[in-house]
Amino acid sequence: MTEPDNTIYPRPRPLIGDASSASERSAAPDSWAFDAQAIQTLDEIISARRDIRRFRPEPVPEELVRLVIESGHKGPSVGHSQPWRFIIVSDDQAREAAAVMADAQRITQATAMTDDRGQRLLDLKLEGLREAPLGIVVACDRRTPALGVLGRASFTGADMWSCACAIENMWLTARAHGLGMGWVTLFDPGELHDLLGLPEGVETLGWLCLGWPDELPPEPGLQRLAWSKRLPLDEVILHDRWPREAAPAQPLNHLRAPGQAQVVSATDDADELLSPAGSLGVLDRCLDRIVAAGGSSIDSGRLVLVGADHPVFAHGVSAFAQHVTRDVMTASVAGTSYGVLSANGAGLDAEVVDAGVAGGLIPGAINARCIDGSQGDLVNTDALTREETSRLVDIGRETGERAADRGLVVLGEVGIGNTTVAACLASALIGLDPEQAVGLGAGSDYDMVDQKVGVVNRALGRAEINRNDPIGLLSQLGGPEFAVLTGVVLGAAGRRAPIILDGYATSICALLAQTAEPGVHGFLIAGQRSREVAHAEILRVLGLEPLLALRMRAGEGVGGAMAASLLLQGLRIRRMAARTA
Repeated sequence: MTEPDNTIYPRPRPLIGDASSASERSAAPDSWAFDAQAIQTLDEIISARRDIRRFRPEPVPEELVRLVIESGHKGPSVGHSQPWRFIIVSDDQAREAAAVMADAQRITQATAMTDDRGQRLLDLKLEGLREAPLGIVVACDRRTPALGVLGRASFTGADMWSCACAIENMWLTARAHGLGMGWVTLFDPGELHDLLGLPEGVETLGWLCLGWPDELPPEPGLQRLAWSKRLPLDEVILHDRWPREAAPAQPLNHLRAPGQAQVVSATDDADELLSPAGSLGVLDRCLDRIVAAGGSSIDSGRLVLVGADHPVFAHGVSAFAQHVTRDVMTASVAGTSYGVLSANGAGLDAEVVDAGVAGGLIPGAINARCIDGSQGDLVNTDALTREETSRLVDIGRETGERAADRGLVVLGEVGIGNTTVAACLASALIGLDPEQAVGLGAGSDYDMVDQKVGVVNRALGRAEINRNDPIGLLSQLGGPEFAVLTGVVLGAAGRRAPIILDGYATSICALLAQTAEPGVHGFLIAGQRSREVAHAEILRVLGLEPLLALRMRAGEGVGGAMAASLLLQGLRIRRMAARTA
């Protein structure tokens, strides 16, 4: 075995971008801070910002107007899309038209309030629209589809939020230069849109009055008028989640994902390697996750391969005979199945678990059979009783804890018909239409896919779905190997072991485990994305980018084992690679 090179090399410093090193940032985490005077000045400006309603007639120098707008243009924007457009309105007729619109909207809104509040709204001064020498309308150009902008696909309003950030920058800059700014949103958006001649897909965020202030309010105007007051800080700070008055029906075990310090340490460690940060792409991100979980020294692991049969097979949902489950499990015990050979080739051992294969216990397999013969077909009856499901999950926990001692924990499954089970669970968990959730499986044709869709629809129609109850979902719509593998994820994560997912079924087990214990997520790695279309959707919900995408449909943990091989190589590279100062 080659001894590591202990030579310490000078750290290459990039000529562009961030030239700092992890060691420098670690030695002085606060080195990016401004001096105390600058911090105090910033606090003073923020605290002194006011929504100005009265303005003097003197014009604002053009250079100051540009400074204010430039500060908005320096604001953060989703996907660096810079969706803002700044419309400077100095025309008297346009400003008067805007003032009339705002007056009309004020009366309309006042009629919808209680008498007292309505009168207070009518008392508010809106003459700033007429008095201020100019107005600035921040318009958001939303004509680019959300899917085409980085970061907007899920939070489609992030472009509007970006424009709001620009407005805050402008407001603070105006205050720093002694200018007054007032934000008026008492408009019908369509009327303001037409007044400014905006194209479809461009929206405004109201109207900003800008000018020299003719009032110097020491407190917010609405607070001065007894409309409201600023809440104490402690009343608006929440920790970790929105509080619930009632405790959950089932207490959590408080599994914790890798903390901030561990995550930062993992990326800092990678930064010291003699290679550009992130040079291994998705693999580097997966390695960071393993290192953050404390797995930098891992050099092996275990494939946990769980098999079971399903009565739903009788509904014609598989292209293969049911005995194939038993054949693959028997070959796995013998070490000649695809899954076990892939695991051994990656330097992993394998534990083969029989959770309910038809025909009796597979000789040589770990016995996880605890079903009393009442296993249902999903369409007419539940897959398992709740008690059986809980026992299978507990067996899986113990199995996962054992596997964690070996290093990486790779999930694998065997079960003819289990892609139909997976489709039922996917539809119930994340609301996929059965047509989306059902795939080809191990070789279905058009008619069989149509048959599977019908089975899933009937099963969903019978079940009483509660997405926040993993045990309930598994008992109604799952199967033995799904319950065991869900437990494996929980047990392995409890021991802080990296968990490598394989295909569609194992990813659903991970999502079920994460639903039960959110902290599980910090230990999950998507080994691959299979050919099943719905698998990509499950990974999206999990927030995991797959390491491999080879259109596999083998099951048995094959893709997970191949990914584990890459991960073990990557960990060894990190341990052995030359480092920089």
